[in-house]
Amino acid sequence: MKIYESAQDYLERILILNKAHGHVRSIDIASNMGVTKQSVSRAMKNLREDGYINVDNNGYITLTLKGLDVANRMYERHTTMTKFFTTIGVPEEIALKDACKIEHDISSETFEAIKQLLDQLTNE
Repeated sequence: MKIYESAQDYLERILILNKAHGHVRSIDIASNMGVTKQSVSRAMKNLREDGYINVDNNGYITLTLKGLDVANRMYERHTTMTKFFTTIGVPEEIALKDACKIEHDISSETFEAIKQLLDQLTNE
């Protein structure tokens, strides 16, 4: 099943917020991403129905193993691409934006090649 870019962004954001705060609720996602609570509610319903998240009775959101897999993959791509761009001289603000755009579309082969190149650039 194909997971949409926006769903990948939500899963990655849940991972990041959980790392930062130890818990995540819809309101946290809405305020952090600058979207409406209604948009988050709709997205969380879809992610829950598709088996990517669980929501407990208190409204706390956790990633399932399936959701964690997607979130970790997106987070790794985002952080690696940002580091790659800043290493080659791109200003951090631009690197962050470009990484966000590229992380969803780059092939696994190209991403792995960039990771290897980044390791060479940063280990010398």
